[in-house]
Amino acid sequence: MKYNVPKNKQLVLFDGVCNLCNSSVQYVIKHDKANRFMFAALQSKVGQQLIEDFNIDTSKTDSILLYSPGKALAYKSTAALKIASKLGFPRYLMAVFFVVPTFIRNAVYDYVARNRYKWYGKRDHCIMPTPELKSKFLD
Repeated sequence: MKYNVPKNKQLVLFDGVCNLCNSSVQYVIKHDKANRFMFAALQSKVGQQLIEDFNIDTSKTDSILLYSPGKALAYKSTAALKIASKLGFPRYLMAVFFVVPTFIRNAVYDYVARNRYKWYGKRDHCIMPTPELKSKFLD
């Protein structure tokens, strides 16, 4: 169980100081009725270890990753769409955007990612999960 992620779960790595990313994590938690996802900030120990293990260039990918034990790591728009596809109706309908070529999806994704601090703000530190949500987060 590398990174302490059970085989039946997926790990969402997000920018812990980004307000948009934190809001997105809260949204996923609220709509993850099947309890499929766990979370860790990219700035956390597990986030840094995964970045190192997968040789991720954080200057090119710095906002969302989806790790599935035994499978490939998903980045950017692919990660976001894979997450949405597991959240039930109507959110899973976002999977229709997989027909859009990855380079186009990622261009839109990168535009939002580049501007996320300007548009949504930035925190001084990563969020601290409430005691009820602590089991969903890895350090």
